[in-house]
Amino acid sequence: MPLAGATEAAPGNGDGASPTIGYYGRPLLKEPTWTWEVPLYFFVGGAAGAAAVVGATARAVAGGDEADLVRDARWVAALGGALSAPLLISDLGRPERFLNMLRVWKPQSPMSVGAWTLTAFGSTSGAAAFADLLARRGVAPVRVVADAAGVLSAATGLGMATYTGVLVGATVVPVWNRSVKVLPLHFAASGLASAVSLLELLGHRQRALNWLGIAAALVEVATGAHHETSDDAAFAPLKEGASGKLMRAAGLLSGPVPLALRLLGKRRAAAVAAIAGSLFTRYGWVEAGKASARDPRVSLGLEAGPSAVDAVRAVEAASEPELAP
Repeated sequence: MPLAGATEAAPGNGDGASPTIGYYGRPLLKEPTWTWEVPLYFFVGGAAGAAAVVGATARAVAGGDEADLVRDARWVAALGGALSAPLLISDLGRPERFLNMLRVWKPQSPMSVGAWTLTAFGSTSGAAAFADLLARRGVAPVRVVADAAGVLSAATGLGMATYTGVLVGATVVPVWNRSVKVLPLHFAASGLASAVSLLELLGHRQRALNWLGIAAALVEVATGAHHETSDDAAFAPLKEGASGKLMRAAGLLSGPVPLALRLLGKRRAAAVAAIAGSLFTRYGWVEAGKASARDPRVSLGLEAGPSAVDAVRAVEAASEPELAP
């Protein structure tokens, strides 16, 4: 007797389960239902968080000598923080769902930590930007407020740049779960590349920004090499099909292309490539997760072949005595 709730075997499949169709034609894992807003939120939030860190670092190291860079970095962070919440709420469907996540602090839940981090980051980055604006208009005492808010914005900005990688990795989707140790650093480097590129496109030519862009590109090259050289079947969606094409395009635009352009002194072209690569990266990971969930061979943790069917039959056999009338 099959397990309770199972459907009849698909027509033409006498076994009822196979490594290619899953269990009685049903996927073994539920495919992620994230819509386009989520990867865009990952991109915007990562760039905004990294921009806050860049702004606070420039303020601490250079003081008033880099006032324009600090100002623009704070505004990139503030605008990104303001846009991130609507994107997340749009995916959730109703604003009260976001508010419900703030009812309880759950440090063991990446989603709860993310909601609180986003709230804190949006508030502090906005405060830093507006206080800086007032200080520039002659309200001198608020300079202290701007700097304090900038530090808090940078602290929560680190979370914004990395927590989405933790969130994606803390799932049973094979390609995400197997990358749990790589994703936070990968997303942080991608966010840093986006923030640096945006600031360069705004006209900032500091040498430190170029070195940060080079460092981010090197991390992206290493990440791509890690996945390309691995023989783990879970990484197949990063190399095959539509998601594989998107991820490889993202890898080129995030790593080798901007790295080469920066070494050649083509910083503006490198900035454009890095922003495109960072955006493609977020959409590529989401699509790879969907493809991974649809693949029962990896979901079973087994190679394709009769053993996958045997695993399903073993579950049925173990349940037989309890379900028999």
